[in-house]
Amino acid sequence: MLHTASEVISLARNLENESAKFYEDISILHKQNKDVFLGYSKENVKNVKRIERAYYGTISDAFEGTFAFNIEEKNYTFETGLAKNSEYADTLNKALSIEKLIARFYSDAAGQSQSLMADVPRVFKLMASERAERIERLESILKSASEVPR
Repeated sequence: MLHTASEVISLARNLENESAKFYEDISILHKQNKDVFLGYSKENVKNVKRIERAYYGTISDAFEGTFAFNIEEKNYTFETGLAKNSEYADTLNKALSIEKLIARFYSDAAGQSQSLMADVPRVFKLMASERAERIERLESILKSASEVPR
C-alpha cells in the first residue's frame, strides 16, 4: 500500500516509463501509426518531468511525512511484453487497457490528494484527461484497423 507522495510519484514515474517502452516496442513491431506510438512514448517521458516538477515544487518534509494517499500499487500494474507475431488489433487492445489503467491511477491519486496539495493533484487530473484523449485516439485506430479487409 502506498501512502506518501514520494511513493505515489515513484509509481507514476514507473507507469510512464513502462508505457513509454511499450509504445516504442509497438512502433518497431507494427509499423502502422508508428509516429503516433513514438509520439506517445515521447509524451510519457515529458509526463515524468511534469509530475516531478509539480512534486518538487510544492512538496515539503511536512507533507512528505503525512499520509496523503491510500494507493494499492498492485491495482495499477500491467504487462508490456509483446509477442513478435501479435496481431495489430490485439496490440491496440493491450494499449487501450494500459491507458485506461493509467488514467484510473491518475484520477484516483488526484482525488485522494486534492485536500492536502494543489499542484500535484492538478497535474494528475491533467494526465487523466490526456489519457482519455489517447484512449479515444487508440479506439479510433483500432476501429480503422478492424475495418481494413484482410
